[in-house]
Amino acid sequence: MKSVKELAEEIVAREGGFVNDPDDPGGATNHGVTIHTLRRLGIDVTGDARIDVDDVRRLTKAQAVDIYIEHYFTRPGLSSLPEVLQPSVFDMYVNAGANAVKILQRLCTDMGFPCDPDGMIGPQTIRAAQMAFEAAPNHLVDAYGIARRNYYYALAEARPQSRKYARRRDGGKGGWIIRAEEFIAPRYHLTDAQHAQRVASWG
Repeated sequence: MKSVKELAEEIVAREGGFVNDPDDPGGATNHGVTIHTLRRLGIDVTGDARIDVDDVRRLTKAQAVDIYIEHYFTRPGLSSLPEVLQPSVFDMYVNAGANAVKILQRLCTDMGFPCDPDGMIGPQTIRAAQMAFEAAPNHLVDAYGIARRNYYYALAEARPQSRKYARRRDGGKGGWIIRAEEFIAPRYHLTDAQHAQRVASWG
């Protein structure tokens, strides 16, 4: 398995540079780190005693990697999950916070290993995830990726402003769906026709 730093560097590359999309509830973002994250963590990049868009703009890739490792992998306890799950859950945690864990908890419950969907990695979640892995060692990663893809579709369904992240202007798969499918075996990727059918109700 790749090191946590390598995984974090891949996430930074996947997230891209500075954007300030008014449709993104996260606000100004750079390397995937939002202005809300900087404020929540008290990270004053410019050292001017205030955290604003300029701090986001000046955040370096190395700083983003450090933030991800400390606050999105180490502190949430992702290292306690089965190793094969860690890359996808880590990537999802950066993208959606504790929802990444809730998706796993619901999946474990659906597989017959009950787990409260509280978004926290504690003894119950660790045990349920390990049992789910032992029950389906060759399928759990794909199952999680598919559940993650379903989460994105549902989010876009419920919030029209976010649909552009799940469906491109030409109707193809948006960034959210492509990102989820990076962690799913190709045989489980949706075809263009299946994707089109999935989003047909969006108009």
